[in-house]
Amino acid sequence: MTETSGVSQFVLPRGFRFGAAKAGLKKSGRTDFALIVADAPASAAAAFTANRVIAAPLMVDKEHLRATAGKVRVVAINAGNANCAAGQAGLDAARATCQAAAQIFGCRPEEVFPSSTGIIGVPLPAEKLIAALPGLAASLSAEFDHFQQVAQAILTTDTVEKTAFARLEIAGPGGALREVHIAALAKGAGMIHPQLVPHATMLVYILTDAAVEPAVLDGYLRQSIEVSFNRISVDGDTSTNDTVLLLASGASGVAIGAEDSAFAAALTQVCTSLARQIVADGEGVTHVVELRIEGAATDAEALKIAKAIAHSPLVKTAWAGSDPNWGRLIAAIGYSGAQIDPERIDIRLGELPICRNGGRAAEFDEAAAHAYVAQPEFSIAIELHQGAGSCLFWTTDLTHEYVSINADYST
Repeated sequence: MTETSGVSQFVLPRGFRFGAAKAGLKKSGRTDFALIVADAPASAAAAFTANRVIAAPLMVDKEHLRATAGKVRVVAINAGNANCAAGQAGLDAARATCQAAAQIFGCRPEEVFPSSTGIIGVPLPAEKLIAALPGLAASLSAEFDHFQQVAQAILTTDTVEKTAFARLEIAGPGGALREVHIAALAKGAGMIHPQLVPHATMLVYILTDAAVEPAVLDGYLRQSIEVSFNRISVDGDTSTNDTVLLLASGASGVAIGAEDSAFAAALTQVCTSLARQIVADGEGVTHVVELRIEGAATDAEALKIAKAIAHSPLVKTAWAGSDPNWGRLIAAIGYSGAQIDPERIDIRLGELPICRNGGRAAEFDEAAAHAYVAQPEFSIAIELHQGAGSCLFWTTDLTHEYVSINADYST
């Protein structure tokens, strides 16, 4: 059984505590520093941005995961400052925060996982975070409201918190069914086109009380993010700070092996829920669009087409005006670089045919098409007739409000 929702009736994974505080980084004066603390070192797997300009905390995170062979005790997240493009001072700030957290929680500095989000190119005042640590550490709790405090503290231009949950039953020792829980929180509204690898920023923290070895956990994470966070785009920009972290405390006593389909499905459901919440809260968004690409030569070819459409300013502004201008879709398909036959392309808005065999469908109803794309959420299906490749992708329109938010962001 799996569930995704933001209501407090869900049981959080055992083995973690949470808290948030005001460190003075956000000009608004709101909470801007949060901790997720495992009762014991948790197995960890992480994926980071593919941007070649990488924020200091991500550099430190990679070093720490290598040093601990995939173990994390403390996650320290600040909002209001990205700690990126700050040179050695940025690295020093991240490491100083880790050192201070390690002293408080009695762990190695390498078991601390720092994250930052906010404005790029501004030195991070680590002393503010360090000063807030003792009080924040004393306030930690495993209660749901403290989990929500973390979800709130990490927001920047987001308008809502983003959380998702799953609960499933798996046979434990002796064959008895035991509950495993997954809980996740995220932030992200702009600068969203994650290109996550072991292959305004997206930060995602996923927690489970299953017992999973780091290498196995990494396999589950890669599988889940490929069909969730790597299938969304708000504006086509890839942040310097994008991070997805998956922690397994093992507190449930239920061990998960490398091919547990129930756990894999629950994790993917949680990731997909968060990914869609991020798109829905995109900066200035008035339309959320689901792209269904079918009949491509390969899945990779389908993804090329989805990205070409999702990143086209002409397409996105048409959506902002509820304009069913399918010619812009055809153009984006054509320059995507994917294998196509222009005379075999079919396009539907929902169930409304608008293009058949590369030309206007005989039954195209412009008024009905306009009414359909005027909805806050709608779907576009594209059939290429080239093979069995497919892709499901979520994106948004591009509005005046998006320009206003980002024109004034740093000032």
